[in-house]
Amino acid sequence: MKTLQEKLSTLPVSRRKKIAKRTALLIAEEMTMRELRKARQMTQVKMAKTLGVKQEQVSRIEKRTDLHISTLRRSIEGMGGELILMAKFPDAAPVKLKGFAEIQA
Repeated sequence: MKTLQEKLSTLPVSRRKKIAKRTALLIAEEMTMRELRKARQMTQVKMAKTLGVKQEQVSRIEKRTDLHISTLRRSIEGMGGELILMAKFPDAAPVKLKGFAEIQA
């Protein structure tokens, strides 16, 4: 079974560029956790294996409206990303927040 990268590598360069551009646009939009996972072409089962939890827990996380930052960070990292927290004010430039230590299990 071919991986996504292997499948993409068989497409013409022009098509791969269009896919990459569309992917970037989708990721830049506001998304729910479920939409983001799907845009990253991950199933709940694959996400659960990556996080070391059951599929049902991934489903519960995606339905929640209030997450711990550590849970959100783990989920984003499980998709291959990095969580960056920003504070935005109407009269100032956005500020990147730091100092949220990883909770060690």
